[in-house]
Amino acid sequence: MQTLVAYVENKPGVLNRVASLARRLAINIDSLTVGPTENEEIARMTIVAHTDEKGAHRLEASLEKLVDVRLAENVSSRALLERDLALIKVSADQQNRPHLMELIKVFRARVVDVAPESLIIEVSGAVDKIDGLLEVLRPFGVLEMARSGRISMTRGGDLLRPPIAPPESFEAVTTESK
Repeated sequence: MQTLVAYVENKPGVLNRVASLARRLAINIDSLTVGPTENEEIARMTIVAHTDEKGAHRLEASLEKLVDVRLAENVSSRALLERDLALIKVSADQQNRPHLMELIKVFRARVVDVAPESLIIEVSGAVDKIDGLLEVLRPFGVLEMARSGRISMTRGGDLLRPPIAPPESFEAVTTESK
C-alpha cells in the first residue's frame, strides 16, 4: 500500500480526473478521501493505492501534471498519523447487548443509535483498530457498515503545503501561445 496526499483546486470534476488517472495507470485505489482545507479554494485528497513504490511514483508524477493539482506527494515512507472512521450497525437483542457494550468500551468506540434489535457504533482510529472491532462484532451479526476511508497527516514539523499562487492554467498557456 502507498499513501499519497494531493492538494487540488476545490471545484467540480477534479475528483473524476484523479480517479480516471488512476484507472488509466491500472492502479487500484483502496481509499480516496477528499475534504476542504483551511483555504476554501483548496481541497486535500488522501489516496491509498494498492501499488508498489514505482507505481506510486508514476501516480504522483501524473497527478502533478494535472492542471487542478497544486501538490502531489507520496508520503508512505514518512512518519504519518492515519485515521479512519466507521459506522457499524450490529444486531443487538436484550441478551447480547451488555456483552456488546463491554466490547465497545474496550475499543473506545461509542454507541450513536439504539434500536430494539440493533445498535449503531461509531469508531475512529487506526485501520487495524477498526478492523479488529469489526472482527469481534461479526459473531453478533454485522448488519451494515460505512467507512470514511483513510486520512493521513505527516507528524511533527513535516508540513505539506501547496504553492500559494495557482499553477499556470491551460487557458493562460493557450492564450499566450496564439
